[in-house]
Amino acid sequence: MAKNVKIVNDSNFEAEVLGASGPVLVDFYTTWCGPCKMLAPIVEKLADEFSGKLTVAKVDLDQAPNLASRYNITSVPTVIVFEAGKTKATHTGLANRQKLLDMAGVS
Repeated sequence: MAKNVKIVNDSNFEAEVLGASGPVLVDFYTTWCGPCKMLAPIVEKLADEFSGKLTVAKVDLDQAPNLASRYNITSVPTVIVFEAGKTKATHTGLANRQKLLDMAGVS
């Protein structure tokens, strides 16, 4: 896992994601999901490349079932970009780098 990726769960989501300044890209995944494993290196590279401009977090939904319910996540991977504590963009399924950048509004 990249050093700039925050691991988030039910207990720290409020502080790490909703309370963050600037955009936060959150990768909601499970360890057993094939497309999640394919998305992980893309997300991790963005975390390192855009450190300081974009916060990147990962949530293992098997460890954070309340978040899955709260954000109506029924399929993984799901990526949600939050800004100022609100949902800015959502994508379900495997996404490429450009799609994630467009969602986050960084370049």
